[in-house]
Amino acid sequence: MDFSGIIGLVVSLLLMVFIGFGGTSNMYMFVDPPSVAITVGMSIMAMICAYPPSFWKTLPSFVKIYVVTQKYNVTETVTQIILFAEQARREGILALENSLEKVEDPFLKKGIQLAVDGTERAVIESILETEKETIEERHKMNIDFFVNLGAMAPAFGMIGTLIGLVLMLQNMSDPAAIGPGMAIALLTTFYGSLVANMLCWPIATKLQNRHNEEMAEKTVMLAGVLAVQAGENPRVVQWKLSAYLEPKARAELDAAKEREKAERR
Repeated sequence: MDFSGIIGLVVSLLLMVFIGFGGTSNMYMFVDPPSVAITVGMSIMAMICAYPPSFWKTLPSFVKIYVVTQKYNVTETVTQIILFAEQARREGILALENSLEKVEDPFLKKGIQLAVDGTERAVIESILETEKETIEERHKMNIDFFVNLGAMAPAFGMIGTLIGLVLMLQNMSDPAAIGPGMAIALLTTFYGSLVANMLCWPIATKLQNRHNEEMAEKTVMLAGVLAVQAGENPRVVQWKLSAYLEPKARAELDAAKEREKAERR
């Protein structure tokens, strides 16, 4: 589990209450149901209007990504593909079919299966690129949801501010009505900024980072599958794929392969 997002949210709320509000005794001053209804309620209603019912069914699954640690290890992927290249070089590409059960990632498994089936390079590349684009589009919609919600909340906060100012100005002769109108005017902006900066922006950013990690791994998989299908030398495959790694991981991979080579002698 990745608790960094939850910890950050909780700590931010505590800092706001005990430093910004000056303690829990002042919290009641920042609680205003009409402001919540205008800012949060109207933002959610706008999103419901914008997204189809089928999208809302998938909402829990990608929100879960925010708190579940994703296992993207490009170094392990490169190592696995190099082993496939070595096996294909030694036993022939058809021998890889017996190793497919060890492959957990569906994208890589499909690519190796296509190579084993003798599919042409251009066809393999087209199929896997299309799958990558489909994943990207799905992720983009999920990320855009929180980006758009983060834009909606401050916008409706400003609408609430205008409503509060109108109520206040229309009742200037009644001192008792000025306070509630001013509260709506200020708190709707406060709630809008809170939703955008403490909830939507962190979730959208984390989803984008997870997307970038997954796409980096898929790019390595695609390049590796095409290299294996072409029957390239395992050493060339290693050099080609290690270019995607960070310098430290690249050095560790090279050292591990040199040790394996020395042990076989």
